[in-house]
Amino acid sequence: MTETTEPDVPRTRIFADLTPLRTSPDYRRLWFGNTVSWVGQGMTSLAVSLQVYDLTGSAFSVGLIGFCSLVPLVVFGLYGGAVADTVDRRKLGLASAFGSFLLSAGLVASTVAGVEQVGLLYGVVALQAVCFALNSPARSSMIARLLPAEQLPAANALTSMTSTTGMLVGPMLGGLIVGWWGYRAAYGVDAITFTASLYAMWRLPSMLPERGEEKAGDRKRASVKDGLRFLGSRPNLRMTFFTDLCAMVLAQPRALFPVVAGLWYGGDAKTTGLLVAAPALGALLGGVFSGWLGRIRRQGLTVLFAVAGWGTAIAVFGLTRQLWLGLVFLALAGAADTTSMVFRNTMLQAAVPDEMRGRLQGVFIVVVAGGPRLGDFLAGSVADLASPGLAVTGGGIACVAAVVLLALRWPGFARYDAREPEA
Repeated sequence: MTETTEPDVPRTRIFADLTPLRTSPDYRRLWFGNTVSWVGQGMTSLAVSLQVYDLTGSAFSVGLIGFCSLVPLVVFGLYGGAVADTVDRRKLGLASAFGSFLLSAGLVASTVAGVEQVGLLYGVVALQAVCFALNSPARSSMIARLLPAEQLPAANALTSMTSTTGMLVGPMLGGLIVGWWGYRAAYGVDAITFTASLYAMWRLPSMLPERGEEKAGDRKRASVKDGLRFLGSRPNLRMTFFTDLCAMVLAQPRALFPVVAGLWYGGDAKTTGLLVAAPALGALLGGVFSGWLGRIRRQGLTVLFAVAGWGTAIAVFGLTRQLWLGLVFLALAGAADTTSMVFRNTMLQAAVPDEMRGRLQGVFIVVVAGGPRLGDFLAGSVADLASPGLAVTGGGIACVAAVVLLALRWPGFARYDAREPEA
């Protein structure tokens, strides 16, 4: 991979580049607020799962929580992107964050009142997904307005640390708080953490979408169809989604972790927990040691290598029968996923005109939400029809093969240069 020669990017940097946090107070507040709120959301996610299981004693009922969040994410992800390209993104982010705060406060009120209705919990989860689907495109679209293009890889690496920290720390804290003080305490802490995100949004300047040479009135006509039409005419942007789907659909082993924990490693629920945590830990470490990412200008080529690296690590994981070795390869897969995510997000921010950024981020939400769930279904089906080993290793090999075919079909993606971003 070719490196840039910008003097402000030390060639020896190893740890995450904190320049965006130092140079932009707005981004710094936004990043801190998101980090805190992600931890709170992770706590609530676990608390809701535990409460649903306490009320029903049914694993199926717990599984329905994911379905209740998936549908709003897919539907309102696209819609939220169009809204983010129509209105002041600051106001949209503020309103959706306030909605999430009210929902968490509602969970506190329901537990204080002794309301024990599973349907209420499902409804809150669905509405939280709606708020997230509206908030995420607006928030992601803001970053390219707050920072110069050369700082976007560092900012996206820091963002990856935010979400991964929430997924790792949030559930652990949630379990402890529920165990010590009950559900209302976990929901209450989540509500409090949202105030950090609200404050960060409140302090931002107005961020109406930039319309280029279009008339201001055209803002009212921002639509999902226009965004999809734009995406269909931009091969490099399409490749960012295609490559991610290769990894998340073809080589997604998480649904098989409970099976392989016992079948391959002779373990139990604790072993399953380790398998679940390993990719997240690898992703977090990939963010911590992301200083080198700022030197990469061949970002498309790096995405191809990173997704192929994910597939290779998953394929080798499927061949392991020693737990420590399996955890290592899952962590390597997580680190590769962070690299891919950083540059896919950077390309979406740098190569997309501002008036389209919200809608493209909406498509990103749909892919991120739907891809892994399709991968769960595919892995489970292959494991039932053949074996878990074939599902995991075969999926990893299929991922690598698909990435190679995509690279041959659209060779321009490997030539994508960060100095001259072209969609």
